[in-house]
Amino acid sequence: MSEKKRHTLLTEQAEQLDYLRRILLAPIYDTVVETELTHLTKLSTRLNNQIYLKREDQQPVHSFKLRGACNKLSQLSEEECIHGVIAASAGNHAQGLALAAHKLGINATIVMPKTTPDIKVDNVRRFGGEVRLVGNSFNEAQAASIEYAKSENKTLIHPFDDKDVIVGQGTVAKELLQQLPNADVVFIPVGGGGLIAGMAVYLKQLSPKTKIIGVEAQDSACLQAALAAGKPVDLEQVGLFADGVAVKRIGEHTFGLIQRYCDEVITVSTDEICAAIKDIFEQTRVIAEPAGALSLAGLQKFCATTKQSEQSLVAVLSGANMNFHSLRYVSERCELGEKKEAVLAVTIPEEKGSFKNFCQSIGNRAITEFNYRYTGEASANIFVGIRLSGCIEERQNVLSQLASAHYKVEDFTDNELAKLHVRYMIGGKNHTGKSSERIFSFEFPEHPGALEKFLDAMGELFNITLFHYRNHGAAFGQVLAGFEVDDEKEVDFFSHLNALGYQFQEVTNNLAYQAFLN
Repeated sequence: MSEKKRHTLLTEQAEQLDYLRRILLAPIYDTVVETELTHLTKLSTRLNNQIYLKREDQQPVHSFKLRGACNKLSQLSEEECIHGVIAASAGNHAQGLALAAHKLGINATIVMPKTTPDIKVDNVRRFGGEVRLVGNSFNEAQAASIEYAKSENKTLIHPFDDKDVIVGQGTVAKELLQQLPNADVVFIPVGGGGLIAGMAVYLKQLSPKTKIIGVEAQDSACLQAALAAGKPVDLEQVGLFADGVAVKRIGEHTFGLIQRYCDEVITVSTDEICAAIKDIFEQTRVIAEPAGALSLAGLQKFCATTKQSEQSLVAVLSGANMNFHSLRYVSERCELGEKKEAVLAVTIPEEKGSFKNFCQSIGNRAITEFNYRYTGEASANIFVGIRLSGCIEERQNVLSQLASAHYKVEDFTDNELAKLHVRYMIGGKNHTGKSSERIFSFEFPEHPGALEKFLDAMGELFNITLFHYRNHGAAFGQVLAGFEVDDEKEVDFFSHLNALGYQFQEVTNNLAYQAFLN
Protein backbone atom coordinates (compact mmCIF):
# COMPACT_ATOMS: atom_id res chain seq x y z
CA MET A 1 0.00 0.00 0.00
CA SER A 2 1.34 3.43 -0.98
CA GLU A 3 1.90 6.07 1.67
CA LYS A 4 -0.82 8.23 0.10
CA LYS A 5 -3.42 5.42 0.25
CA ARG A 6 -2.41 4.56 3.80
CA HIS A 7 -2.83 8.20 4.84
CA THR A 8 -6.27 8.36 3.16
CA LEU A 9 -7.36 5.15 4.90
CA LEU A 10 -6.23 6.39 8.30
CA THR A 11 -8.01 9.71 7.74
CA GLU A 12 -11.26 7.92 6.83
CA GLN A 13 -11.00 5.63 9.86
CA ALA A 14 -10.44 8.62 12.15
CA GLU A 15 -13.47 10.36 10.64
CA GLN A 16 -15.59 7.22 11.09
CA LEU A 17 -14.65 6.94 14.75
CA ASP A 18 -15.27 10.64 15.33
CA TYR A 19 -18.79 10.37 13.89
CA LEU A 20 -19.44 7.25 15.97
CA ARG A 21 -18.27 8.91 19.19
CA ARG A 22 -20.23 12.08 18.55
CA ILE A 23 -23.45 10.25 17.65
CA LEU A 24 -23.20 8.17 20.83
CA LEU A 25 -22.68 11.29 22.95
CA ALA A 26 -25.05 13.70 21.14
CA PRO A 27 -26.73 15.85 23.86
CA ILE A 28 -30.17 16.05 22.29
CA TYR A 29 -32.55 14.13 24.53
CA ASP A 30 -33.73 17.08 26.60
CA THR A 31 -35.83 17.95 23.54
CA VAL A 32 -35.74 14.90 21.25
CA VAL A 33 -37.69 11.75 22.15
CA GLU A 34 -36.62 8.18 21.44
CA THR A 35 -39.12 7.07 18.82
CA GLU A 36 -40.79 3.68 18.52
CA LEU A 37 -39.93 0.94 16.08
CA THR A 38 -43.35 -0.31 15.00
CA HIS A 39 -43.81 -3.80 13.59
CA LEU A 40 -46.23 -3.67 10.63
CA THR A 41 -47.91 -7.05 10.98
CA LYS A 42 -50.32 -6.90 8.02
CA LEU A 43 -47.66 -5.63 5.65
CA SER A 44 -45.20 -8.25 6.94
CA THR A 45 -47.65 -11.00 5.99
CA ARG A 46 -48.33 -9.45 2.58
CA LEU A 47 -44.65 -8.99 1.70
CA ASN A 48 -43.40 -12.20 3.36
CA ASN A 49 -40.77 -10.25 5.33
CA GLN A 50 -40.69 -8.70 8.80
CA ILE A 51 -41.44 -5.01 8.17
CA TYR A 52 -40.67 -2.30 10.74
CA LEU A 53 -41.26 1.44 10.75
CA LYS A 54 -38.97 3.82 12.64
CA ARG A 55 -41.45 6.43 13.80
CA GLU A 56 -39.91 9.91 13.53
CA ASP A 57 -43.45 11.27 13.27
CA GLN A 58 -43.44 10.96 17.09
CA GLN A 59 -40.99 13.84 17.56
CA PRO A 60 -42.50 17.04 19.03
CA VAL A 61 -42.27 18.63 15.55
CA HIS A 62 -43.33 15.36 13.80
CA SER A 63 -40.02 15.10 11.95
CA PHE A 64 -36.46 13.83 12.42
CA LYS A 65 -35.14 17.34 11.64
CA LEU A 66 -35.32 18.21 15.33
CA ARG A 67 -32.37 15.90 16.02
CA GLY A 68 -29.91 17.69 13.75
CA ALA A 69 -31.06 21.12 14.90
CA CYS A 70 -30.66 20.21 18.58
CA ASN A 71 -27.18 18.82 18.10
CA LYS A 72 -26.02 21.76 16.00
CA LEU A 73 -27.22 24.32 18.53
CA SER A 74 -25.59 22.43 21.39
CA GLN A 75 -22.20 22.97 19.71
CA LEU A 76 -22.48 26.76 19.36
CA SER A 77 -20.24 29.09 21.32
CA GLU A 78 -21.69 31.48 23.90
CA GLU A 79 -21.18 34.42 21.53
CA GLU A 80 -22.98 32.62 18.69
CA CYS A 81 -25.88 31.86 21.01
CA ILE A 82 -26.15 35.52 21.99
CA HIS A 83 -26.39 36.68 18.36
CA GLY A 84 -28.90 34.00 17.44
CA VAL A 85 -29.32 31.66 14.48
CA ILE A 86 -31.02 31.90 11.13
CA ALA A 87 -32.16 29.49 8.42
CA ALA A 88 -34.15 29.47 5.20
CA SER A 89 -36.82 26.80 5.17
CA ALA A 90 -40.46 26.25 4.31
CA GLY A 91 -40.65 22.85 5.93
CA ASN A 92 -39.53 20.60 8.76
CA HIS A 93 -36.10 22.18 9.24
CA ALA A 94 -37.81 25.45 10.14
CA GLN A 95 -39.97 23.87 12.82
CA GLY A 96 -37.14 21.75 14.23
CA LEU A 97 -34.77 24.69 14.50
CA ALA A 98 -37.42 26.94 16.04
CA LEU A 99 -38.23 24.47 18.81
CA ALA A 100 -34.60 23.51 19.48
CA ALA A 101 -33.61 27.17 19.77
CA HIS A 102 -36.57 27.95 22.03
CA LYS A 103 -35.60 25.14 24.41
CA LEU A 104 -32.04 26.49 24.64
CA GLY A 105 -33.07 30.16 24.94
CA ILE A 106 -31.56 31.10 21.57
CA ASN A 107 -33.26 33.52 19.17
CA ALA A 108 -34.09 31.73 15.89
CA THR A 109 -35.05 33.58 12.71
CA ILE A 110 -36.63 31.57 9.91
CA VAL A 111 -36.79 33.09 6.42
CA MET A 112 -39.66 31.59 4.45
CA PRO A 113 -41.02 32.30 0.95
CA LYS A 114 -44.26 34.30 0.82
CA THR A 115 -45.81 31.22 -0.84
CA THR A 116 -45.41 29.13 2.34
CA PRO A 117 -48.77 27.75 3.56
CA ASP A 118 -50.09 29.51 6.67
CA ILE A 119 -50.05 26.30 8.71
CA LYS A 120 -46.25 26.06 8.40
CA VAL A 121 -45.73 29.73 9.21
CA ASP A 122 -48.00 29.45 12.24
CA ASN A 123 -46.20 26.29 13.45
CA VAL A 124 -42.79 27.99 13.35
CA ARG A 125 -44.15 30.90 15.37
CA ARG A 126 -45.84 28.52 17.80
CA PHE A 127 -42.48 26.81 18.40
CA GLY A 128 -40.91 30.17 19.22
CA GLY A 129 -39.28 31.20 15.94
CA GLU A 130 -39.31 34.66 14.36
CA VAL A 131 -40.61 34.40 10.77
CA ARG A 132 -39.57 36.67 7.92
CA LEU A 133 -41.47 36.18 4.67
CA VAL A 134 -39.23 37.04 1.72
CA GLY A 135 -39.62 36.36 -2.00
CA ASN A 136 -41.80 33.92 -3.89
CA SER A 137 -39.37 31.00 -4.02
CA PHE A 138 -37.03 29.10 -1.73
CA ASN A 139 -33.98 30.44 -3.62
CA GLU A 140 -35.05 34.03 -2.88
CA ALA A 141 -35.61 33.20 0.78
CA GLN A 142 -32.25 31.43 0.98
CA ALA A 143 -30.41 34.38 -0.56
CA ALA A 144 -32.08 36.70 1.94
CA SER A 145 -31.12 34.45 4.88
CA ILE A 146 -27.46 34.62 3.83
CA GLU A 147 -27.61 38.43 3.73
CA TYR A 148 -29.36 38.61 7.11
CA ALA A 149 -26.76 36.28 8.61
CA LYS A 150 -23.94 38.58 7.46
CA SER A 151 -25.57 41.88 8.40
CA GLU A 152 -26.88 40.70 11.80
CA ASN A 153 -23.97 38.42 12.70
CA LYS A 154 -26.27 35.41 13.04
CA THR A 155 -25.15 31.80 12.59
CA LEU A 156 -26.64 30.25 9.45
CA ILE A 157 -27.88 26.71 10.13
CA HIS A 158 -27.84 24.50 7.05
CA PRO A 159 -30.65 21.91 6.89
CA PHE A 160 -28.38 18.98 5.96
CA ASP A 161 -24.85 19.77 4.76
CA ASP A 162 -23.28 20.32 8.18
CA LYS A 163 -21.30 17.84 10.28
CA ASP A 164 -23.12 18.63 13.54
CA VAL A 165 -26.50 18.27 11.80
CA ILE A 166 -25.41 14.94 10.26
CA VAL A 167 -24.37 13.72 13.72
CA GLY A 168 -27.77 14.63 15.14
CA GLN A 169 -29.59 12.72 12.39
CA GLY A 170 -27.32 9.74 13.02
CA THR A 171 -28.95 9.23 16.42
CA VAL A 172 -31.88 7.60 14.58
CA ALA A 173 -29.50 4.71 13.76
CA LYS A 174 -28.28 4.52 17.35
CA GLU A 175 -31.82 3.93 18.58
CA LEU A 176 -32.62 1.56 15.73
CA LEU A 177 -29.73 -0.79 16.52
CA GLN A 178 -30.77 -0.87 20.17
CA GLN A 179 -34.33 -1.76 19.15
CA LEU A 180 -33.48 -4.22 16.35
CA PRO A 181 -29.81 -5.32 16.45
CA ASN A 182 -30.19 -7.75 13.53
CA ALA A 183 -31.81 -5.54 10.89
CA ASP A 184 -31.03 -6.90 7.43
CA VAL A 185 -31.91 -3.86 5.30
CA VAL A 186 -32.65 -0.26 6.29
CA PHE A 187 -34.43 2.05 3.84
CA ILE A 188 -33.77 5.77 4.34
CA PRO A 189 -35.35 8.72 2.48
CA VAL A 190 -32.95 11.02 0.64
CA GLY A 191 -33.33 14.75 0.08
CA GLY A 192 -30.11 16.62 0.82
CA GLY A 193 -28.62 13.50 2.40
CA GLY A 194 -28.25 14.44 6.07
CA LEU A 195 -30.34 11.58 7.45
CA ILE A 196 -28.86 8.79 5.34
CA ALA A 197 -25.30 10.08 5.82
CA GLY A 198 -25.62 10.13 9.62
CA MET A 199 -27.39 6.79 9.83
CA ALA A 200 -25.11 5.02 7.34
CA VAL A 201 -21.82 6.04 8.97
CA TYR A 202 -23.12 4.70 12.30
CA LEU A 203 -24.73 1.50 11.04
CA LYS A 204 -21.81 0.39 8.88
CA GLN A 205 -19.40 0.58 11.80
CA LEU A 206 -21.51 -1.32 14.31
CA SER A 207 -23.51 -3.57 11.97
CA PRO A 208 -21.57 -3.86 8.70
CA LYS A 209 -23.82 -6.66 7.41
CA THR A 210 -26.85 -4.34 7.46
CA LYS A 211 -27.61 -3.14 3.96
CA ILE A 212 -28.28 0.60 3.57
CA ILE A 213 -30.62 1.61 0.76
CA GLY A 214 -31.42 5.23 -0.01
CA VAL A 215 -34.82 6.04 -1.49
CA GLU A 216 -35.49 9.03 -3.72
CA ALA A 217 -38.51 10.40 -5.55
CA GLN A 218 -38.09 9.82 -9.27
CA ASP A 219 -38.54 13.52 -10.01
CA SER A 220 -36.03 14.66 -7.34
CA ALA A 221 -33.25 12.09 -7.63
CA CYS A 222 -30.25 14.32 -6.87
CA LEU A 223 -28.28 11.47 -5.23
CA GLN A 224 -28.68 9.19 -8.21
CA ALA A 225 -27.50 12.04 -10.48
CA ALA A 226 -24.49 12.68 -8.22
CA LEU A 227 -23.50 9.00 -8.15
CA ALA A 228 -23.67 8.88 -11.95
CA ALA A 229 -21.50 12.01 -12.24
CA GLY A 230 -19.14 11.08 -9.39
CA LYS A 231 -19.85 14.38 -7.65
CA PRO A 232 -22.82 16.55 -6.58
CA VAL A 233 -24.59 18.09 -9.58
CA ASP A 234 -27.65 20.31 -9.98
CA LEU A 235 -30.92 18.88 -11.23
CA GLU A 236 -32.66 21.09 -13.78
CA GLN A 237 -35.88 20.90 -11.75
CA VAL A 238 -37.39 18.90 -8.92
CA GLY A 239 -40.86 17.46 -8.33
CA LEU A 240 -43.46 19.16 -6.18
CA PHE A 241 -45.30 16.34 -4.45
CA ALA A 242 -42.65 15.06 -2.00
CA ASP A 243 -41.58 18.59 -1.07
CA GLY A 244 -39.60 17.41 1.97
CA VAL A 245 -37.02 15.82 -0.35
CA ALA A 246 -37.32 18.27 -3.25
CA VAL A 247 -33.61 19.16 -3.28
CA LYS A 248 -31.80 20.10 -6.49
CA ARG A 249 -28.30 19.20 -5.28
CA ILE A 250 -27.07 16.66 -2.73
CA GLY A 251 -24.80 18.07 -0.02
CA GLU A 252 -21.03 18.00 -0.38
CA HIS A 253 -20.37 16.53 3.09
CA THR A 254 -23.31 14.17 2.89
CA PHE A 255 -22.38 12.87 -0.55
CA GLY A 256 -18.89 11.83 0.58
CA LEU A 257 -20.36 9.73 3.40
CA ILE A 258 -23.13 8.29 1.22
CA GLN A 259 -20.62 7.23 -1.44
CA ARG A 260 -18.70 5.25 1.18
CA TYR A 261 -21.48 3.72 3.25
CA CYS A 262 -24.67 3.49 1.17
CA ASP A 263 -25.16 0.18 -0.67
CA GLU A 264 -27.88 1.08 -3.15
CA VAL A 265 -30.34 3.76 -4.26
CA ILE A 266 -33.96 3.15 -5.29
CA THR A 267 -36.26 5.70 -6.94
CA VAL A 268 -40.05 5.57 -6.60
CA SER A 269 -42.94 7.27 -8.40
CA THR A 270 -45.55 9.62 -6.99
CA ASP A 271 -48.16 6.85 -7.23
CA GLU A 272 -45.94 4.47 -5.25
CA ILE A 273 -45.49 7.12 -2.54
CA CYS A 274 -49.28 7.57 -2.35
CA ALA A 275 -49.71 3.81 -1.94
CA ALA A 276 -47.17 3.85 0.92
CA ILE A 277 -49.03 6.72 2.64
CA LYS A 278 -52.18 4.60 2.52
CA ASP A 279 -50.37 1.54 3.94
CA ILE A 280 -48.91 3.56 6.82
CA PHE A 281 -52.33 4.98 7.63
CA GLU A 282 -53.99 1.56 7.57
CA GLN A 283 -51.33 0.06 9.85
CA THR A 284 -50.74 2.94 12.31
CA ARG A 285 -53.52 5.52 11.71
CA VAL A 286 -50.73 8.05 11.10
CA ILE A 287 -50.89 10.22 7.98
CA ALA A 288 -47.29 10.42 6.75
CA GLU A 289 -46.17 13.29 4.58
CA PRO A 290 -45.00 12.21 1.08
CA ALA A 291 -41.30 12.46 2.01
CA GLY A 292 -42.05 10.55 5.21
CA ALA A 293 -43.58 7.64 3.28
CA LEU A 294 -40.78 7.59 0.72
CA SER A 295 -38.70 4.89 2.41
CA LEU A 296 -41.63 2.48 2.77
CA ALA A 297 -42.39 2.94 -0.93
CA GLY A 298 -38.78 1.96 -1.65
CA LEU A 299 -39.04 -1.03 0.70
CA GLN A 300 -42.13 -2.27 -1.12
CA LYS A 301 -40.46 -1.84 -4.50
CA PHE A 302 -37.43 -3.75 -3.20
CA CYS A 303 -39.66 -6.65 -2.09
CA ALA A 304 -41.45 -6.72 -5.45
CA THR A 305 -38.26 -6.76 -7.51
CA THR A 306 -35.89 -8.91 -5.42
CA LYS A 307 -38.37 -11.59 -4.26
CA GLN A 308 -36.36 -11.99 -1.03
CA SER A 309 -38.24 -13.27 2.01
CA GLU A 310 -37.94 -13.75 5.78
CA GLN A 311 -35.73 -10.69 6.25
CA SER A 312 -35.98 -7.88 8.79
CA LEU A 313 -36.61 -4.71 6.78
CA VAL A 314 -36.82 -1.24 8.33
CA ALA A 315 -38.21 1.94 6.76
CA VAL A 316 -37.71 5.34 8.38
CA LEU A 317 -40.93 7.33 8.56
CA SER A 318 -39.11 10.64 8.51
CA GLY A 319 -42.04 13.03 8.97
CA ALA A 320 -45.80 13.50 9.21
CA ASN A 321 -46.37 17.19 8.52
CA MET A 322 -48.92 16.56 5.80
CA ASN A 323 -50.86 19.42 4.26
CA PHE A 324 -54.50 18.34 4.66
CA HIS A 325 -55.40 19.48 1.15
CA SER A 326 -52.95 16.94 -0.29
CA LEU A 327 -55.11 14.04 0.90
CA ARG A 328 -57.50 14.34 -2.04
CA TYR A 329 -54.60 13.90 -4.42
CA VAL A 330 -53.21 10.95 -2.42
CA SER A 331 -56.56 9.15 -2.42
CA GLU A 332 -56.84 9.58 -6.19
CA ARG A 333 -53.41 8.12 -6.84
CA CYS A 334 -52.80 5.42 -4.22
CA GLU A 335 -54.54 2.60 -6.08
CA LEU A 336 -52.39 3.27 -9.13
CA GLY A 337 -49.37 2.91 -6.87
CA GLU A 338 -50.74 -0.37 -5.51
CA LYS A 339 -51.18 -1.68 -9.09
CA LYS A 340 -54.92 -1.92 -8.34
CA GLU A 341 -56.04 0.42 -11.11
CA ALA A 342 -55.23 0.86 -14.78
CA VAL A 343 -55.96 4.05 -16.73
CA LEU A 344 -56.59 3.50 -20.44
CA ALA A 345 -57.65 5.39 -23.56
CA VAL A 346 -59.79 3.15 -25.77
CA THR A 347 -61.27 3.90 -29.19
CA ILE A 348 -64.80 2.52 -29.53
CA PRO A 349 -67.33 2.73 -32.40
CA GLU A 350 -69.77 5.64 -32.11
CA GLU A 351 -72.88 3.44 -32.22
CA LYS A 352 -75.57 2.01 -29.96
CA GLY A 353 -74.43 -0.81 -27.71
CA SER A 354 -70.72 0.06 -27.93
CA PHE A 355 -70.41 0.82 -24.18
CA LYS A 356 -71.99 -2.51 -23.29
CA ASN A 357 -69.73 -4.38 -25.71
CA PHE A 358 -66.68 -2.69 -24.19
CA CYS A 359 -67.72 -3.68 -20.65
CA GLN A 360 -68.13 -7.28 -21.77
CA SER A 361 -64.63 -7.21 -23.31
CA ILE A 362 -62.92 -6.41 -20.00
CA GLY A 363 -64.63 -9.30 -18.24
CA ASN A 364 -65.77 -9.26 -14.63
CA ARG A 365 -63.82 -6.13 -13.63
CA ALA A 366 -65.11 -2.98 -11.96
CA ILE A 367 -64.83 0.32 -13.80
CA THR A 368 -63.49 3.08 -11.52
CA GLU A 369 -63.79 5.98 -13.99
CA PHE A 370 -65.42 6.52 -17.36
CA ASN A 371 -65.04 9.77 -19.32
CA TYR A 372 -66.66 10.32 -22.70
CA ARG A 373 -68.24 13.01 -24.83
CA TYR A 374 -70.18 12.63 -28.07
CA THR A 375 -68.35 14.13 -31.08
CA GLY A 376 -70.54 13.06 -33.98
CA GLU A 377 -67.68 11.13 -35.60
CA ALA A 378 -67.58 7.42 -36.53
CA SER A 379 -65.53 6.54 -33.45
CA ALA A 380 -64.94 7.95 -29.98
CA ASN A 381 -62.12 7.93 -27.42
CA ILE A 382 -63.06 6.96 -23.89
CA PHE A 383 -60.87 7.59 -20.83
CA VAL A 384 -61.47 4.68 -18.50
CA GLY A 385 -60.16 3.44 -15.15
CA ILE A 386 -60.32 -0.31 -14.48
CA ARG A 387 -60.02 -1.99 -11.09
CA LEU A 388 -57.22 -4.58 -10.83
CA SER A 389 -56.35 -7.12 -8.16
CA GLY A 390 -52.80 -5.85 -7.58
CA CYS A 391 -51.14 -8.56 -9.67
CA ILE A 392 -48.41 -6.98 -11.82
CA GLU A 393 -49.33 -9.08 -14.88
CA GLU A 394 -53.05 -8.24 -14.79
CA ARG A 395 -52.75 -4.87 -16.51
CA GLN A 396 -51.03 -6.52 -19.47
CA ASN A 397 -53.76 -9.18 -19.55
CA VAL A 398 -56.43 -6.46 -19.82
CA LEU A 399 -54.55 -4.79 -22.67
CA SER A 400 -54.26 -8.13 -24.47
CA GLN A 401 -58.01 -8.80 -24.02
CA LEU A 402 -58.93 -5.45 -25.53
CA ALA A 403 -56.51 -5.91 -28.42
CA SER A 404 -58.02 -9.34 -29.11
CA ALA A 405 -61.44 -7.68 -29.24
CA HIS A 406 -60.02 -5.33 -31.93
CA TYR A 407 -60.01 -2.16 -29.82
CA LYS A 408 -57.34 0.46 -30.29
CA VAL A 409 -55.99 1.07 -26.77
CA GLU A 410 -53.31 3.28 -25.15
CA ASP A 411 -52.09 2.60 -21.61
CA PHE A 412 -51.97 5.88 -19.66
CA THR A 413 -51.37 4.35 -16.22
CA ASP A 414 -47.87 5.86 -16.16
CA ASN A 415 -48.71 9.02 -18.12
CA GLU A 416 -48.54 11.93 -15.64
CA LEU A 417 -50.23 14.42 -17.96
CA ALA A 418 -53.21 12.07 -18.39
CA LYS A 419 -53.60 11.49 -14.65
CA LEU A 420 -53.03 15.07 -13.53
CA HIS A 421 -54.90 17.05 -16.19
CA VAL A 422 -56.45 15.26 -19.15
CA ARG A 423 -58.83 13.02 -17.16
CA TYR A 424 -60.62 16.21 -16.02
CA MET A 425 -60.84 17.73 -19.50
CA ILE A 426 -62.41 15.00 -21.65
CA GLY A 427 -64.46 16.47 -24.51
CA GLY A 428 -62.46 19.67 -24.84
CA LYS A 429 -61.25 19.21 -28.41
CA ASN A 430 -59.49 21.80 -30.53
CA HIS A 431 -62.13 22.62 -33.16
CA THR A 432 -60.39 25.63 -34.72
CA GLY A 433 -58.94 23.58 -37.54
CA LYS A 434 -55.53 25.15 -36.89
CA SER A 435 -52.44 23.03 -36.24
CA SER A 436 -50.51 25.76 -34.41
CA GLU A 437 -51.61 24.80 -30.87
CA ARG A 438 -48.67 24.16 -28.53
CA ILE A 439 -49.20 22.64 -25.05
CA PHE A 440 -47.07 23.32 -21.96
CA SER A 441 -47.08 22.23 -18.33
CA PHE A 442 -46.15 24.88 -15.75
CA GLU A 443 -45.42 25.13 -12.04
CA PHE A 444 -47.28 28.15 -10.67
CA PRO A 445 -46.41 29.51 -7.20
CA GLU A 446 -49.43 29.36 -4.91
CA HIS A 447 -49.82 33.06 -4.14
CA PRO A 448 -52.10 35.89 -5.24
CA GLY A 449 -51.01 37.46 -8.52
CA ALA A 450 -49.35 34.39 -10.04
CA LEU A 451 -52.07 33.93 -12.66
CA GLU A 452 -52.22 37.65 -13.36
CA LYS A 453 -48.45 37.67 -13.96
CA PHE A 454 -48.86 34.75 -16.35
CA LEU A 455 -51.65 36.51 -18.28
CA ASP A 456 -49.74 39.79 -18.40
CA ALA A 457 -46.72 38.05 -19.90
CA MET A 458 -48.51 35.68 -22.28
CA GLY A 459 -52.27 36.24 -22.56
CA GLU A 460 -52.21 39.62 -24.28
CA LEU A 461 -49.61 38.51 -26.84
CA PHE A 462 -50.59 34.92 -27.64
CA ASN A 463 -54.04 33.37 -27.80
CA ILE A 464 -54.55 30.91 -24.91
CA THR A 465 -56.41 27.89 -26.30
CA LEU A 466 -56.49 25.61 -23.23
CA PHE A 467 -56.03 26.02 -19.49
CA HIS A 468 -56.32 23.60 -16.56
CA TYR A 469 -55.12 24.14 -12.99
CA ARG A 470 -54.84 21.46 -10.31
CA ASN A 471 -54.00 22.24 -6.68
CA HIS A 472 -52.75 19.30 -4.58
CA GLY A 473 -51.69 21.17 -1.47
CA ALA A 474 -48.11 22.08 -2.41
CA ALA A 475 -46.45 25.49 -2.52
CA PHE A 476 -46.70 25.29 -6.31
CA GLY A 477 -49.67 24.28 -8.45
CA GLN A 478 -49.63 22.21 -11.64
CA VAL A 479 -50.95 24.06 -14.69
CA LEU A 480 -51.59 22.86 -18.24
CA ALA A 481 -51.88 25.61 -20.85
CA GLY A 482 -52.22 25.72 -24.63
CA PHE A 483 -51.22 28.56 -26.96
CA GLU A 484 -51.72 29.37 -30.60
CA VAL A 485 -48.14 29.85 -31.83
CA ASP A 486 -47.43 30.41 -35.52
CA ASP A 487 -43.98 29.47 -36.81
CA GLU A 488 -42.95 33.09 -37.37
CA LYS A 489 -43.77 33.94 -33.73
CA GLU A 490 -42.02 30.94 -32.13
CA VAL A 491 -38.81 32.77 -31.14
CA ASP A 492 -40.76 35.66 -29.62
CA PHE A 493 -43.05 33.21 -27.82
CA PHE A 494 -40.21 31.33 -26.09
CA SER A 495 -38.49 34.60 -25.22
CA HIS A 496 -41.58 35.69 -23.27
CA LEU A 497 -41.96 32.22 -21.76
CA ASN A 498 -38.40 32.22 -20.42
CA ALA A 499 -38.79 35.77 -19.07
CA LEU A 500 -41.85 34.65 -17.11
CA GLY A 501 -39.62 32.71 -14.68
CA TYR A 502 -41.94 29.74 -14.13
CA GLN A 503 -40.68 26.22 -14.74
CA PHE A 504 -42.25 24.78 -17.86
CA GLN A 505 -42.08 21.83 -20.22
CA GLU A 506 -43.63 21.38 -23.68
CA VAL A 507 -45.97 18.38 -23.85
CA THR A 508 -47.62 18.86 -27.24
CA ASN A 509 -46.62 15.35 -28.33
CA ASN A 510 -47.99 13.65 -25.24
CA LEU A 511 -50.32 10.84 -26.34
CA ALA A 512 -53.01 11.75 -23.79
CA TYR A 513 -53.28 15.27 -25.24
CA GLN A 514 -53.25 13.93 -28.77
CA ALA A 515 -55.98 11.39 -28.01
CA PHE A 516 -58.45 13.61 -26.14
CA LEU A 517 -57.73 17.31 -26.58
CA ASN A 518 -56.09 17.86 -29.96
